[in-house]
Amino acid sequence: MITSFTFAATPRILFGTGSFNKLPGLISDYGKRVLLVTGGASFRNSSQYRRLINQLEEKALPYFKVGVTTEPSPELIDQTVNIFMEEKIELVVAIGGGSVIDAGKAISAMLPLRESVLTYIEGVGAGKIHPGEKLPFIAVPTTSGTGSEATNNAVLSRIGKKGFKKSLRHDHFIPNIALLDPRLTLSCPAGITATSGLDAFVQLLEAYTSTNASAMTDSLILDAIQIANKCLIPACTDQSQNINVRAGMAYASLISGIALTNAGLGVIHGLASPLGGYLKIPHGVVCGTLLAEVVKTNVNSLLATENPDNPYLQKYARLGGLLVLGQTNPELNNKTIKSYCQLLVQQLENWLKLLKIPRLSQYGATEKDLPKIIEKTGQKNNPVELSADQLTQILKNRL
Repeated sequence: MITSFTFAATPRILFGTGSFNKLPGLISDYGKRVLLVTGGASFRNSSQYRRLINQLEEKALPYFKVGVTTEPSPELIDQTVNIFMEEKIELVVAIGGGSVIDAGKAISAMLPLRESVLTYIEGVGAGKIHPGEKLPFIAVPTTSGTGSEATNNAVLSRIGKKGFKKSLRHDHFIPNIALLDPRLTLSCPAGITATSGLDAFVQLLEAYTSTNASAMTDSLILDAIQIANKCLIPACTDQSQNINVRAGMAYASLISGIALTNAGLGVIHGLASPLGGYLKIPHGVVCGTLLAEVVKTNVNSLLATENPDNPYLQKYARLGGLLVLGQTNPELNNKTIKSYCQLLVQQLENWLKLLKIPRLSQYGATEKDLPKIIEKTGQKNNPVELSADQLTQILKNRL
């Protein structure tokens, strides 16, 4: 039975090799004054960037630039808004990884308001609701991970003992255009490709097993998971320059953003929020390092109920059959459910070893930090309610 659901709007999506060449024309469609938000030196030193700047100058389109080299903070957003508020910016374009796109999204949302973004951040601000007014925004990802090019939120963080990692959110913040050109990801290093790719996979898996999943999100997710399963390891190893492999990961990341917007996420991201606020640790590393442990804990908790008809247990089993055996519709019964779930956990553990995903202790996490992290952890739409002891053990196992 297909139950009732709602589905959020998606951006206008331009996907394909060479689609970056369309960006100057898209910019001119929205106006003449554009703010370009980019990452570090890598993209700004590329031929694509030089070509874009030349084309903007040929079209006599005034452009302004801001660089984002770390995960964006409220202070960065406020500073950028203060610098450019009098420049009559008509469009914001973010070209980079998830942090760059989140920064661009927040800048486009705050330029019309001229207030501190902290006022509107969920859980840490003044509780004021953003009116949803924003400048037109184009997202151009250069990594395949967060899916931020298709989401309605911008993640902002402040690192430290009183830090946070929270969202500025409104349905109107979904980018006007998501432009995905797999060529832009070819230069992405193996380590970032791995952690970004695992972030996308975690988002797909958590949205699939979310208590808010629907028939529509399930259909999108299962196809994207098959693609990610085929492309993740090759993209990080011997086929990093294969444009089809890179396109597969770009597509999986895009769908992960659409899926999380509509189905929500689970306790991996519930843990990632306080961890990312407390420690200077990349979001993809957190998601990747916790993936197998959280899935194993969820599966064991569901198996303990001795209810093979539990839909979430069946979903985990279906993923095991899909990822390891290539079975799109595996036969599920009391015996196979447990074995397929074990296959899933083993596959995820193998990925972490093969991709050499770091442990939390490599970023300074210690056992004494765990109570503070657990205290701020939310379960989100996790398919099973985990205890504080279970959450603590998950983190201990990845220290």
